Amino acid sequence: MKSLGKDKTFFDNMKEIGLQKFLAPAALVILYVFFGFFGRNFFSYSTLVNILDSSYYIGFVAIGVTFVIITGGIDLSVGTVMMCAAIIGGTAYKTWGWPMWLSLLLIMAVATAFGLFNGIMVSRLKLPPFIATLGTMMISMGVGSIVSNVRSATFPTRAAADGWFKSIFKFINSENNSIPTGAIVLLAVAVIAFIILTKTKMGRYIFAIGSNKEAARLSGVNVKKWEMMAYVISGITAGFGGIAFAAVYTTVMPAQGQGFELYAIAGAVIGGTSLSGGIGSVFGTLIGVYIMSVLRVGLPSMDLQAHYQTFFTGVVVIGAVLLDIYRNKKASEVKLLTPADSYKEEMLEKAALLKEKMRSAVNGSKEEISIKKDIAALQLEMKTTFRKMKAEEKAEKARILAEEKAAERAFQQSVRKDRESE
Repeated sequence: MKSLGKDKTFFDNMKEIGLQKFLAPAALVILYVFFGFFGRNFFSYSTLVNILDSSYYIGFVAIGVTFVIITGGIDLSVGTVMMCAAIIGGTAYKTWGWPMWLSLLLIMAVATAFGLFNGIMVSRLKLPPFIATLGTMMISMGVGSIVSNVRSATFPTRAAADGWFKSIFKFINSENNSIPTGAIVLLAVAVIAFIILTKTKMGRYIFAIGSNKEAARLSGVNVKKWEMMAYVISGITAGFGGIAFAAVYTTVMPAQGQGFELYAIAGAVIGGTSLSGGIGSVFGTLIGVYIMSVLRVGLPSMDLQAHYQTFFTGVVVIGAVLLDIYRNKKASEVKLLTPADSYKEEMLEKAALLKEKMRSAVNGSKEEISIKKDIAALQLEMKTTFRKMKAEEKAEKARILAEEKAAERAFQQSVRKDRESE
């Protein structure tokens, strides 16, 4: 159907955009404004920098998790893999004497290797994603502790010569003002991920696998290859997350990272990615991550403890999942149009055709005025007739329901009489 302009209601437009996609940005704006009014010094540049700083490493891993969830899988290992890679890179720099650039490459290599390992277990060995990545979570925690000898890894400070990589995520000028350049890096990674998901063969196949794996396989898609690539991408983004964490927080502790994967998955779900697979958005995931970051920074500004953030994040995740279930239920429903609905659609199409015709008419001409009168008359007729038809349908439905109830009562009375006669 063609665009109907003013004939569409706000709710019709919102349904086209997608309820969950609309609510996530709206929730982010509402939360930010709410904490701005009720929080202490929330509307400040330093608070904005804190929000962005706490988003980097979760944002990177959430982007990778989005790919996995779209395939219908799950990755519980991204948090510990990120920290395992970071502590191995820090150990390589501090203990083994590696140069910083090579240590950063090692972080990427370790995280990517874990992603490949997950992909092989899920796509080739047919392990359930939950079990495979749960095992990788434990393995990565152990590997990080073994390699570091259960000691923390400390990356160089910003003032040191090897601390150059910290400026990639936060640049501090001569006046000691922080510029969150990491937001640009995160956005760049998100844009690349968006292009992969929406403009490449890999993205199309990942969505196809999540929608219906067997149908994708029968269509000639190499399901094993592209499902594995989703986990590899999750590993690569976990590597970026490890570097971002080292840049922002400097010290990496052994066996750290458990729980980060829950925030990454929550960010994806809040942003509209369906846990049943086949639906997801990279920028929606980023919005979900920023919602959690605003909660993390905003609640302390209202003198609330950190555990309130966990509570409210859980509430938001449950709400997002319920919306996802509602959306999937609505999408699977077969809607039968009543005569009134069919009449309304037919009249709206006629109105759309008249509007298209009016666009080609000269402004202020007799033709334009005549078409406007025809549209007004059509809309008035549609409004009156549709309301009348809906009322008749409602009355008929009520009549049928009343007859069914009467028949049910008669049947119950008949059953009671038969029992009494026995």
